[in-house]
Amino acid sequence: MTVTSRNACVSCNNKNCLINKNLNSKIVLRFTEERREIRCKKGQQFIMEGASVTGLFFLLSGKVKVSRTGLMGKEQIVRFASEGEIIGHRGFGTEESYPISATALEDCKLCYFSKESLQEVLRLEPSFTYALMLFYANELNKSEVKVKSLSQMTVRERVIDTLLYVNRKFGQTNGYISVILSRREYADYAGTTEEQVIRILSSLKKETLIFTKGKRIGLHSTQALQREIDEHNFYLG
Repeated sequence: MTVTSRNACVSCNNKNCLINKNLNSKIVLRFTEERREIRCKKGQQFIMEGASVTGLFFLLSGKVKVSRTGLMGKEQIVRFASEGEIIGHRGFGTEESYPISATALEDCKLCYFSKESLQEVLRLEPSFTYALMLFYANELNKSEVKVKSLSQMTVRERVIDTLLYVNRKFGQTNGYISVILSRREYADYAGTTEEQVIRILSSLKKETLIFTKGKRIGLHSTQALQREIDEHNFYLG
């Protein structure tokens, strides 16, 4: 993991970033001088569950999975993150340790801000504090929706919901979902087993709803897959 120090927020083109959206504030602009850039290789963990909270990460480029340990040590993927998203916020605030871990799904660049500097700007800039509060409210809503979906959807519906979610999150490249995930990672997000995911994907493939090439998955018709879960009205961002 290589860490470099330089302020590049002003020239950053990532308009989804909460920092970028608030650069009109002199306080936030001064705060960006504390920014550090961190580079992670594919498969590298940059937040370890249970480690002391040191600050927040903003994903500059790349893809990340955020997970936590469930029953009997089984990994549960909480969400996936794409460019501009915040990572590590679940441990920020009064928590002393991160309740999640974060791992790069491909080579990533992250902007890091220490807990101390972030707390200072939150105290001094109400508009930035309000924007972060809205972010937390949105994340809480997504978490509640996912809990509801896990309790009410069948395993097939949860796998379909996961495919649609990952497709919305990362888009497609050459007809396939842009991120390459293992069958176990799909299972860890859907709340099922790797064996069940393999069986359901095989069934969806026979029904010509999806197509595969190695680990890559493509969707023939997102509309047809969406119709299978429409009655639940679950649309996770």
